[in-house]
Amino acid sequence: MKLAMIGFGQAGSKIVDKFVEYDRETGSGVVRSAIAVNTAKADLAGLEHVPERNRILIGQARVKGHGVGADNELGAEIAEADIDEIQGALDDVAVHEIDAFLVVAGMGGGTGSGGAPVLARHLKRIYTEPVYGLGILPAEDEGGIYTLNAARSFKTFVDEVDNLLVFDNDAWRETGESVRGGYDRINEEIVRRFGILFSAGEVREGQAVAESVVDSSEIINTLSSGGISTVGYATEQVETAGGGLLGRFSEDDLDATETTNRITSLVRKAALGRLTLPCEVRSTDRSLVVVSGPQDHLNRKGIERGRQWLENETASMEVRGGDYPVADTDRVGAVTLLSGVTDVPRVEALQDVAVETQDNIDDIDAERDENLESLVRDDSDELEALF
Repeated sequence: MKLAMIGFGQAGSKIVDKFVEYDRETGSGVVRSAIAVNTAKADLAGLEHVPERNRILIGQARVKGHGVGADNELGAEIAEADIDEIQGALDDVAVHEIDAFLVVAGMGGGTGSGGAPVLARHLKRIYTEPVYGLGILPAEDEGGIYTLNAARSFKTFVDEVDNLLVFDNDAWRETGESVRGGYDRINEEIVRRFGILFSAGEVREGQAVAESVVDSSEIINTLSSGGISTVGYATEQVETAGGGLLGRFSEDDLDATETTNRITSLVRKAALGRLTLPCEVRSTDRSLVVVSGPQDHLNRKGIERGRQWLENETASMEVRGGDYPVADTDRVGAVTLLSGVTDVPRVEALQDVAVETQDNIDDIDAERDENLESLVRDDSDELEALF
């Protein structure tokens, strides 16, 4: 699948930067264009792989390159005002070469959570290609203001894109991990899962062709249900033929039953294990499964059984599946895309906390005004104001 990726805000830009790095390392050719948009000059300067000409600083007249300070209303206003600057970078995108746009943003901050929905709406108005979002939810311990931002942005973002792919930081944080180390690892997890999904079906020179190809149309049809999507991933090391530590067995020694059972097991682990956004699998509207690894270990029967299992588990008739042969690897992996999920406790809890935070902010504002009025007395008989 060929994508034009736009990272909005600090988190979104870093993830797109990581996608470009992943794309170059794997040679998948998924990222046809990469753009980073931010209100903070320092964040753009810290990117390593997005071309400098595609790093767009907006809001200079308002915030002087210092960011919006977690104010996503200001972020949305700046995006609206400077949309022409972003469009200037988009004009260089070879739209005839891409299958879709992907807008990536952290939903807890100000620039990304406010600006990403604005950009998505603009893209849908201008282009006919699908516009997808990749939204990163903040962890619960990041604070009430970030939760409130995420809830408001989520409500808006999901309405402005053709499908919102979600990654929940709260489900992926590890105890004792530094903030920087945690975000770096999480970004790698995001790129690995979505990178494998989007690169499925892309055949490079000298690479084996899949028996059941999963191309961009399969992904687009799965995501066409709209709403919210989550991705699962599971992998297992295998013994390969061709030398090295694991090269003890030849192609002829492979057991069909073993490869079939392995694939079925990996599909189960991917769907029921650690999803990018935890949800009730049975609430899925459409789904897709892609099995990748050495061609000799990609058993058609196993892939079909995994697809049938996912069909039963989701109670959906629209379950697509296929394989993606990868050379020079000793791992078989399964990626599951669950689209149109509706039973998501994390989103419900996020909105509940956001409503409570909003009420608390209103109460605090009212109390502050009363305290200030009490402190600075308006008594004209004793003290006159300067003007």
